[in-house]
Amino acid sequence: MKKNVAVVMGGYSSEYKISIKSGNVVFNHIDKELYNPFIVYILENKWVVVDNNEKEYSINKHDFSIEIANKKINFDFVFNVIHGTPGEDGKLLAYFDLLNIPYSSAPFYQMALTFNKRDCLSVAKTYGIKTATSVYLNQGDAYDKKEILSKVGLPCFVKPNNAGSSFGISKVNEEKDFEAALKTAFQEDSEILIESFLNGTEVSVGVIQYKNDTIVLPITEIVSENDFFDYEAKYMGKSQEITPARITENQKNNVSKAAKHLYKSLNMSGFSRSEFIFIDDEPYFLEMNTVPGMTEASLLPQQASIAGISLSDLLTDTIQRSI
Repeated sequence: MKKNVAVVMGGYSSEYKISIKSGNVVFNHIDKELYNPFIVYILENKWVVVDNNEKEYSINKHDFSIEIANKKINFDFVFNVIHGTPGEDGKLLAYFDLLNIPYSSAPFYQMALTFNKRDCLSVAKTYGIKTATSVYLNQGDAYDKKEILSKVGLPCFVKPNNAGSSFGISKVNEEKDFEAALKTAFQEDSEILIESFLNGTEVSVGVIQYKNDTIVLPITEIVSENDFFDYEAKYMGKSQEITPARITENQKNNVSKAAKHLYKSLNMSGFSRSEFIFIDDEPYFLEMNTVPGMTEASLLPQQASIAGISLSDLLTDTIQRSI
């Protein structure tokens, strides 16, 4: 009997539309000969399964099941494609742990840790990973603008601490723009991170589990037409994504080693995509995405394809290994 796979998408953050795009790509590439996939929207106002005719069936949150034509359907596996909360910050995974339903992501603690940029950077440093100079603020904290800028310098980045897809991020080139950047970041999160600008080549490194091994995928170089790799650059074609990256063999070895070391040190599982910037030959870690985009424009599927791994094979391997 074929296993039932819930492809959960949506979420409660600004990234929900991107998540739904990713989720539909995953749904379309799951091998229908092996599995029965279901589109599941996890939204603030409803949890529903949506069929081919756009008819909705409410999820029973007590056991994460549905009823169709008086028949109860339970799920054997959850493919988590929710960017942002509650999928990427671990909340939903803790719920599935309680129900003993296996899922594609890392465990809830690892998801929560990596989603929190400040905490992830702090832990990364303890494993010898280089990072930018940074300052952390909670909404309502008193702060000294000149003291912060003297530490991180200009230009600098102001980021929501718990958000993705570059929502709420600003590059601050002049002191007069600092408060506006704080306001923009605080619209996304009550915690923000202020980081020094690293002027170097930016790369994105996918690390996944595949065929019972942890592998580093071909590295992508990011060349943004905008001031940085923002939402437009990521999703609206305002960037070049060059795979394999135009970096030296030494740089490739250094960043591959750092990305894999971090993945293993954090006891990760599933897919990850980490961002680094090179200063000379040294990679500086920016952040780790544990629910990478899976749309046609997304980096991880492109990297896997260049490595000779089709999206269908990648999804099948993930489901089989987890079940």
